[in-house]
Amino acid sequence: MAEQELQIEDSAKKGKLIIIVAAVIVIASGIGGYLWLSGSSDSSATQQLADAKGTSRPTTSTRGGKAGTALYVAMPRPFVFNVPGTGRDRLVQIKVQLMVRGSDNEETAKSHIPLIEGTLLHVFSASNADDLVTEAGKIALREKALGEVQQVLKNIVGVEVVEQVLFTGFVMQ
Repeated sequence: MAEQELQIEDSAKKGKLIIIVAAVIVIASGIGGYLWLSGSSDSSATQQLADAKGTSRPTTSTRGGKAGTALYVAMPRPFVFNVPGTGRDRLVQIKVQLMVRGSDNEETAKSHIPLIEGTLLHVFSASNADDLVTEAGKIALREKALGEVQQVLKNIVGVEVVEQVLFTGFVMQ
């Protein structure tokens, strides 16, 4: 009888060992498959899938042939200015950050902050309070500011350093 119990325990241990070995094999093959499939970001299968969906991979701006990551350069102080309105003049405060691509563009933007601030203040102070009340007016102001900053920096540096002008704070009283 003791021999029968010993055989049952041995078979139970073998069953557990087989289950553990199978689980390890499944996990190892899953990790290996994941690493193998995710190893190349420029695979033709990824491009074919994107083409089938009608989408494409995101593009990045380049400077000197190198793609850069999005970096944000905050203007050191908010812009505070008066704008005329139909009923009365308004006081506006805008906090701005610039989106650039790559550390070269980040350093260029940081070194030209006084020029960028002057350009932005010129654009902002030429606006109208009635336009800034609407979302469309804010978008138009942001796009005009981007165009002016890109033009000024292109005249100085020779390339468009700033990709977007972002309003991180907008208060009008």
